[in-house]
Amino acid sequence: MAKVNCYVIAVLGYLIPLLLIFIASVMSGWFNLFNNALSDLGHATRSNVALIFNLGLSLGSLFVILFASIYSIRFNKVLSLLLIFSGFSLNLVAIFDEVYGVTHFVVSVIFFVSLAALLIGYYIVFKNSVLPLLALGVSALSWFLYFTYRFPRGAALPELVSILVVLPIYLDYMRKVCRNT
Repeated sequence: MAKVNCYVIAVLGYLIPLLLIFIASVMSGWFNLFNNALSDLGHATRSNVALIFNLGLSLGSLFVILFASIYSIRFNKVLSLLLIFSGFSLNLVAIFDEVYGVTHFVVSVIFFVSLAALLIGYYIVFKNSVLPLLALGVSALSWFLYFTYRFPRGAALPELVSILVVLPIYLDYMRKVCRNT
């Protein structure tokens, strides 16, 4: 049963935010992947789907933190702390939505930097794969294109790229942790 709980908690940490981001984007009626940032969906005073979006981030962060503090901590303390920090910073993005201006930008940067740190940490701990470095490179390239050429116009694509390239690494780590639970 512990293995099943491990997998369920870990998967919910990724699935809930992605699912609710998707639902919010479809239900908004105005969101454009090329012209908006994902967090536009969470703007408390301008978005009709802010509750859905911010709830997804908060719930996802809760499950990532639970996975890291209950299961992962027994497997690898460094990666657990990085996951806890990523989960915490994701929750900060939900709490300090775009209404908070610069504060929102800062916590968003912290979240995406925490994902990069997680990839680097995974590479250092499990030196048998260059996949985390490849993922980091793809993420960095998407941000470079966005900040240098404003391509695309909105930040949603580099945000999604940065989140999705971590998914295979996270799932591999989940498999390692839950298999040894």
